[in-house]
Amino acid sequence: MASQSANLWVLLGLGLAGILLVTRKLKKAIREDFGAFIEKLQLLPPPPPLPPKAPHPLTGLTFAVSDVFDIDGHVTGFGHPDWVNTHEKATCTSPAVTALVEGGATCIGKTVVDELAYGISGENKHYGTPTNPAAPARLPGGSSSGAAVAVAANLVDFSLGVDTVGGVRIPAGFCGILGFRPSHGAVSHVGIIPISTSLDTIGWFAKDPNILRRVGHVLLQLPYAVQRNPRQIIIADDCFQLLKINVDRVAQVVIKSTEKLFGRQALKHENVEDYLKSKVPSLKEFHSQKSNGELKTSSMRLLANVMQFLQRHEFKRNHAEWISSVKPVLDPAISSQIFGTLEMPDTVFESYKSIRDEMRSAMHSLLKDDGILVIPTIADTSPKLGGKEILSEDYQSCACSLLSIASISGCCQVTIPLGFHNKCPISVSLIARHGGDRFLLDTVHTMYTSLQEQADTASKPKSSRNVLSKEQSAEIAKEKGNQAFKDMQWQKAIGFYTEAIKLSGSNATYYSNRALAYLELGSYLQAEADCTQAITLDKKNVKAYLRRATAREMLGYYKEAIEDFRYALVLEPTNKRATQSVERLRKLFQ
Repeated sequence: MASQSANLWVLLGLGLAGILLVTRKLKKAIREDFGAFIEKLQLLPPPPPLPPKAPHPLTGLTFAVSDVFDIDGHVTGFGHPDWVNTHEKATCTSPAVTALVEGGATCIGKTVVDELAYGISGENKHYGTPTNPAAPARLPGGSSSGAAVAVAANLVDFSLGVDTVGGVRIPAGFCGILGFRPSHGAVSHVGIIPISTSLDTIGWFAKDPNILRRVGHVLLQLPYAVQRNPRQIIIADDCFQLLKINVDRVAQVVIKSTEKLFGRQALKHENVEDYLKSKVPSLKEFHSQKSNGELKTSSMRLLANVMQFLQRHEFKRNHAEWISSVKPVLDPAISSQIFGTLEMPDTVFESYKSIRDEMRSAMHSLLKDDGILVIPTIADTSPKLGGKEILSEDYQSCACSLLSIASISGCCQVTIPLGFHNKCPISVSLIARHGGDRFLLDTVHTMYTSLQEQADTASKPKSSRNVLSKEQSAEIAKEKGNQAFKDMQWQKAIGFYTEAIKLSGSNATYYSNRALAYLELGSYLQAEADCTQAITLDKKNVKAYLRRATAREMLGYYKEAIEDFRYALVLEPTNKRATQSVERLRKLFQ
């Protein structure tokens, strides 16, 4: 009897252990994709061309797309199960997605969006709210929440979203990554579900500015051109007054970075409120038509009202018939906004067109071809999950005032992370004129490392600065570079390795590590030069020989590449990579 009782307890214990194990596995599976994906799939690129032809521009990269993009054979879900149940599978793939796949990237899935892609919180009661990897207790931001989370969690190299009133810029800021909203109309809207056609843009997320730029060159179909640096960085002083955190953590970071890179003469300060009052007179006309009163509300608040009213009206025009016929269960906040919108008279439409044209002209006059406007992406850090702060009138008004500048004018805007404040990501936004997308992408590429260095300095207590030796500081910079490399933030890694080299230029490892990051970016000449310097400092640095051989092979210097691989074998006879590379190159080129 005692034996049977013991066996029963053993079986019960094994059963409980099994349940715990399954539960842990389930939780792990959920955590691994952070709730970002709504559907996994695979769109494979064409085979890469053989050397000496250059590889595809996005070879080796993976990406995801928000669930508003059509993919052949899949239902585009629009963030709502009733939409899925009432629509057929797409019969062709969005041209934007096709361009990226043909450019060498692999699409691995569709990601969660806000319900009907209408909102800025990133919440979705039907599919769950994706977990913000940078601040798990905070909202990820929307509408392209899953796309931002997939990049922030290193699940993909980049992702696509739609930015109407901040759908890419806000989640990029909340999740601590780069987010690019191109000029309106610069990327074809074909193959996406429209939200508000006059505001919609196809945007993209990345952690690395080089990847952000490479994706931009493919989507924008940019031909080769010489990179230009900005001649003027304009700080929007009144916009920064909206910030709920210390201005020094954002504005001063940009100011110091600008002074370091371009000189103090490149800086300018502007009051956007006063500028809009003088350059966009149709805002006053819009206010009169709406309230029959004088212009008492700020120009930026009026601009925000125009943006919100236009979004609601066009969304209602596009989808009210489906909503009325299907009667889906909608978030009350979304329903009240859509159906609370009054019909828009033709006179108001004309006012919108005038405001848009005047805004675009005003921004072009302010920025010209070589100017950048600097504003906060959003006034505050990401709100906590489950809170109502993001629905408050004050939060919405401040957010939309900042977001409306690019949305209404059609200008391009990029969100750039600047570290953390109270354990929440913070960011800044740069805006270039409509059509200045290449210039803005180049500016991000130029300024990114310096901005991260200044942000890192600004986040440290003053008492902790400049107390370490140069060698210690160099090692710290190297470790930061290693971590950035692990996170696939190649440009950031290069910045840290460069810092280490400046502090201690006789360390071969720093050059060799930077060369590896350059290889990831396709900067083969820089990689070769760094490896040569590493070998000069350390004749037995096997990694430097292997990396220089790789760079030389990609540059077409096959004889020199073979010599480097062979020398690596002299130093390390059992190195399989060197052995295989020598054999492969010997067969091809000897």
